[in-house]
Amino acid sequence: MGNKGRMALEAQGLRGLGSVHWNLSTAELYEHVLRRSEGRLSRQGALVVLTGQHTGRSANDKFIVCDDSTRDTVWWGKVNAPYESNRFEALFERMTAYLEGREVFVQDCFVGADPDYRMPVRVVTDYAWHSLFARNMFIKASAEEAENHVPQFTVINAPGFRADPALDETNSETFIIVNFARKLVIVGDTSYAGETKKSVFSVMNYLLPFRDVLPMHASANIGSDGRTAIFFGLSGTGKTTLSADASRTLIGDDEHGWSDNGIFNFEGGCYAKVINLSAEQEPEIYATTRTFGTILENVVVDEDTRNIDLFDGSLTENTRGSYPIEQIPNASPEGRGGHPANIIFLTCDAFGVLPPVARLTKAQAMYHFINGYTAKVAGTEKGVTEPSPTFSPCYGGPFMPLHPRRYAELLGLKMERYGVNAWFVNTGWTGGPYGIGERMAINHTRAIVNAVLDGQLDEVATTTDPIFGLDIPVRCPGVPEAVLEPRNTWNDKEAYDTQARKLAQQFADNFAKYVDDVTDEVRAAGLDIG
Repeated sequence: MGNKGRMALEAQGLRGLGSVHWNLSTAELYEHVLRRSEGRLSRQGALVVLTGQHTGRSANDKFIVCDDSTRDTVWWGKVNAPYESNRFEALFERMTAYLEGREVFVQDCFVGADPDYRMPVRVVTDYAWHSLFARNMFIKASAEEAENHVPQFTVINAPGFRADPALDETNSETFIIVNFARKLVIVGDTSYAGETKKSVFSVMNYLLPFRDVLPMHASANIGSDGRTAIFFGLSGTGKTTLSADASRTLIGDDEHGWSDNGIFNFEGGCYAKVINLSAEQEPEIYATTRTFGTILENVVVDEDTRNIDLFDGSLTENTRGSYPIEQIPNASPEGRGGHPANIIFLTCDAFGVLPPVARLTKAQAMYHFINGYTAKVAGTEKGVTEPSPTFSPCYGGPFMPLHPRRYAELLGLKMERYGVNAWFVNTGWTGGPYGIGERMAINHTRAIVNAVLDGQLDEVATTTDPIFGLDIPVRCPGVPEAVLEPRNTWNDKEAYDTQARKLAQQFADNFAKYVDDVTDEVRAAGLDIG
C-alpha cells in the first residue's frame, strides 16, 4: 500500500488500522476469504457466502445527509430519508474507532464505462469477500490508474459495526448513509453486499441528471445490426435473463447511463438472481455459478460434496451471484453502445390482465416509467400471501434521490431526440391470476422481444385495450394470436374485466401523487378510471 495510500485513508478519518490489503487480485482475495472462514469453496469453483439476517436490502435503514448541498434538490420522503450532519459525524467517528486495529481491504475502481462520465470510487471493508464483490461489480482500474487513483466517492462498509438507534436516530442498528458533501457512504450491521452496489448507484442517480445524463435501472444489449436495446424492470421481471441473449452483445444487466454519447454501463460485473437457474433456460448465467471468481450469496451447498443447489430457497429466494461481466461470453468489452432503437418496459403482472406486448407512445412511456409497475407473488417474500401490486418510480425508486419527474423528463427528451420506440412487455401471468393462470411461456416472451428488436412489429396493426389504453399488436411471429389479447386467455371473461378494472384503478391511484408534476401530455396518457 505504501505511505501514500495510508495517508489517503487517514484523510478519510481511517486511522490506526491494522493490516491494509490494497487492490488484491481475485485469487488473493479467495485465499483471504478461506483463511478468515468468511465463505466456502464450492466444488465448481465459486465462493459461497452467507449474509446472515440480511438477505436483501434494508430499505428502511437508508438515509441521505440533509445539508446545504442536498436540502433543495433531493426528493425527500420515506425512500430518501433525511439525516442530520452532526449525527452522521458522531456515528462515523465511532465507526472509525471500531475499525482501528482491524484488517481491512481496499479496492480502487470506477463506475461508468464512458470516460466522459465515469466516477472513481474507493471501497473499504473489513470483509475480504466484500472487497472481491467490489472488484467484480465495478470497473477495475489498470495498474497505472490505480497508482494515481483519487476517489470522487468512498464507501466504507463495516458489517460488524452497529448503530445505536436511541443515540443515532436510526431506525435500527443497521444503516446505509450517503453524505454528498463529504463524498462518503457508510454502511454498517449488514453483510448483504448489494448495499455497496446500490449506494454507489444512488450516488450516480443523483449526480448525472445535473449533466443531462439519464441514469437507468435497466439492462442493455446490442444486436448484430448494431442497434442498442434497453430493458427496464424490477427484480423478477426478466431484465437480466432477457438481456443475456447469446445472439446479442451484452452491455450490462442492471445499471446504465444514457448520455449524448449513447448508452454506457455503470458496472464491470453482474449481480444476478440465481434461484432456480437451469442450463437449459438461462445457459449464460447458469455457467457463471460454476466459475472461479463468482460469489454466490446464500446458495445452499452440500456439506460433503460441496455441490451447490440452485433450486433450494430455504435460506432465501433472493439467492445472488456476483461475477465479472466478462464471464458472459457475448459481453461487450467496452460496456458501451449507441443510442437505443427500442426501450422495453418489463413487468411481471401476477394478475394476468396485461398483454404480453404493447406499443407505447412517448407520453405513455413516461407515464409507465413514473409508475414502474410489477407485482410480488405469494411465497417470494415474508408476509406476501397473494399477488400484490408494486409501484417503484422509474423502475428504481429506492435508488432515485431526485423527483421522478426529472428522470421522466430526461427519458422523454432522449426518446424524441433519437427517435426511440417504446414497448410494454408482460412476463407474468396469462389465462388468470397467479394460482389459476400460467406464467407467460419463456419462449413466447423471447419471441416477442426478438420481434420487437428486429423491427417485425413496427408496422403491425394494433388494437387498443379498452381499459389500459395500450396498443396491442394483432400478430407476432412465434406467438399464438390468442395469447396476445389477455382477455381471450381467460375462461371467465367477467372475472377478467373485474380484475383488469381493479388493476387499472391501482395504476391511476398510484399516479395521482405525481399528476400535478407532469405535463398535460403525460397526464392525458394516464388511465382515467371513472
